[in-house]
Amino acid sequence: MSRNFLVIEPEEGLAVLKGLASSVRVQMLKLLHEKGPMNVNDIASILALPQSTVSTNVQVLEDCGLIRTENQKARKGSQKICHPAAEEVLVVFKSEYRETRRDTIEVSMPIGLYTGFEVTAPCGLCSPEGIIGLLDVPNAFLDPDRMKAGLLWFTRGFVEYQFPNNAKLSNLEIHEIEVVMELSSEVPGTSADWPSDITLSINGKDVGVWMSPGDFGDKRGVFTPAWWKLKGSQYGKLKNWRIARDGTYVDGVRISDVTIAELDLANHHSVRLRIGVHENAAHPGGINIFGKGFGNYDQDIVLRLKTA
Repeated sequence: MSRNFLVIEPEEGLAVLKGLASSVRVQMLKLLHEKGPMNVNDIASILALPQSTVSTNVQVLEDCGLIRTENQKARKGSQKICHPAAEEVLVVFKSEYRETRRDTIEVSMPIGLYTGFEVTAPCGLCSPEGIIGLLDVPNAFLDPDRMKAGLLWFTRGFVEYQFPNNAKLSNLEIHEIEVVMELSSEVPGTSADWPSDITLSINGKDVGVWMSPGDFGDKRGVFTPAWWKLKGSQYGKLKNWRIARDGTYVDGVRISDVTIAELDLANHHSVRLRIGVHENAAHPGGINIFGKGFGNYDQDIVLRLKTA
């Protein structure tokens, strides 16, 4: 299954907030979520509104990214079909963002703050306090408590995160990206010999594959809470992905020819980071992503933008 979330910061998402600041537009969004894609005439009929009012507000919602539209042939001419763009809108008032060096911008993203996902069971999420939702039910990845997650796992699919491109906001050129996260394979129970091909993509471009050797449970993770069973995944490997001008590296080892130029970061206000296991992976061994409160490294997913 696949779900989309729209994450905004108030300063950059004023258009979205204005889009929601209308009872008519909120009614329209609720209708689209409840009934599915609908044309302008049907929306006007169900909500008992003039077609001109609906058309005007459709344009506002489309301009701010809350809906998307497509033109389809009708008996007379064409009709505009409206689709909701996201299941949830999340307003983030503060991202954990800092400059580590004068030429480096760092953002730390909690593992539960993904903006989209498509996962298959076995799967689940945990916070340091307990299990979130139901185990092995992909819909549990919609649970609002996912924001507290310190561990998440799935067999196939991906989770996607949207980081602010703070370098673009400062008119700085990015010459390298680093992504640091704690990862392992996923198997019922644990197994140190359970390879899994884990793929990282940025802005829709697969940048490379790292083969995780296994799912580690020989000892409790340094930060893994005592209530989490010992036969469950305990810790992972801290991996450093680096996309540079001459290729992509994991822990200093070149793994692909994808360069920073291919990510076209200058034309994106955000950095979309997707991590997962492809359906056609040679070693489809699942994935565990460790965040704060689990594993051997008490950290979230870290993105570093290195500027010229």
